[in-house]
Amino acid sequence: MLKKWLRKVLPGKSGRLRAHKETVAFAEHRISADMLSFAAEKVVRRLHNEGFEAYVVGGAVRDLLLGIEPKDFDVATDATPEQVRKIFRRSRIIGRRFQIVHVMVGPETIEVTTFRGGGKVQHNEHGRIMKDNTYGSMEEDAVRRDFTCNALYYDPIRQQIIDFHHGVADIRARRLVMIGDPGSRYQEDPVRVLRAVRLSAKLGFEVERETAAPIAEHAGRLKQEPAARLFDEIMKLLFSGHALQCLAQFERLGVAAGIHPILTALQQAGKNGQGMITHALRNTDERLLAGKSVSVGFVLAAVMWPQLESCWQRNLAAGQKPAPALTQAVNELRDIGKGWGVPQRFSATMREIWQLQPQFANRRGARPHRLIAHPRFRAAYDFLLLRAETGSADPGLAQWWTAFQHAGDETRLLMSAGQEKENGGAGGEKRKRRRRPRKKKEGSSHAV
Repeated sequence: MLKKWLRKVLPGKSGRLRAHKETVAFAEHRISADMLSFAAEKVVRRLHNEGFEAYVVGGAVRDLLLGIEPKDFDVATDATPEQVRKIFRRSRIIGRRFQIVHVMVGPETIEVTTFRGGGKVQHNEHGRIMKDNTYGSMEEDAVRRDFTCNALYYDPIRQQIIDFHHGVADIRARRLVMIGDPGSRYQEDPVRVLRAVRLSAKLGFEVERETAAPIAEHAGRLKQEPAARLFDEIMKLLFSGHALQCLAQFERLGVAAGIHPILTALQQAGKNGQGMITHALRNTDERLLAGKSVSVGFVLAAVMWPQLESCWQRNLAAGQKPAPALTQAVNELRDIGKGWGVPQRFSATMREIWQLQPQFANRRGARPHRLIAHPRFRAAYDFLLLRAETGSADPGLAQWWTAFQHAGDETRLLMSAGQEKENGGAGGEKRKRRRRPRKKKEGSSHAV
């Protein structure tokens, strides 16, 4: 029965599935239960105690085999979402395409999915899966996963790994292999193209030849994906800690530009190899690998800056003043950006960082003191430094603001007061002379 279903859903190369259950013992994988998070182990044990099967699955098992600390832990079970919801008081069911349960244990959230089956899967006219709320066995669930390295099931009670598709061997060989016919799998979910790019770059895996071959053909289908889902996948690329390697993979795997404006900007930066975008991504990768925090809004502001700056310079050339010219450029980009899937909280940060850039030219009087008190000053200042490093802003301006923000109150007053003289003698704007008021003639009607 399973073979018939496989031939129907994954035609042409169902033999590549190699569905053969293999149990990998602790002596071979060396993953102990205490390597899991407390929340993940608690969820698995609770489900076991309630009489259900439950396993830690996917990327967490893969990362543990590679010696990488997982960012999160997912659990797969034969319990339905409603049954999971009844077991865990702090939980909620989410998802339309396929229902999952978020179980909250302390500050951690564990994503619990029911084993997927091969039943009534609904496709659209392009072959993409639209609805998949059908449940089945663990073997059927393994068939539905994308890559062999993600189709591993770890049982922390018995400390065993269940492997249906030689995923452990592929991880050891550092190769990325699609389960089933790659062309069919990309067609039913085009986002797997981006996952292939991200995983191969992040893990340093070579994409198997048959897995890589259909990518260029099916990458264009990403345009038909919901904007919010596509944006989420782009964020995973940007904040994988290996964003620069992802750019190289786009070129290597033949993913054409034009899928999404953010992806297009990234791909152009990858080809040029220099500029603000690659500089920002390099800094982001370094911060993430060092365990430091990063700002999504800041990175997006850097990625889209070249496009914005081009519009800004065009407005300046038309005779507009810097601040209004930039505001108009931001509004134009905002109109173009409708439907990109960027959440408001990120786009608001982008706009604030951009619109503060012209204000850095104001170093006289009270204006620098007001700017340094702005809630977004630090992010905007860091952006100014990035612009100065990549030739988009005057390095002298960045140096002045670096000195100004680290100076004491008295020195700041002197700097803002002396800026007029500095500008007059350094090729800047000359100080404008004020005209003396004319003496009023005797007999004038305005005389006092």
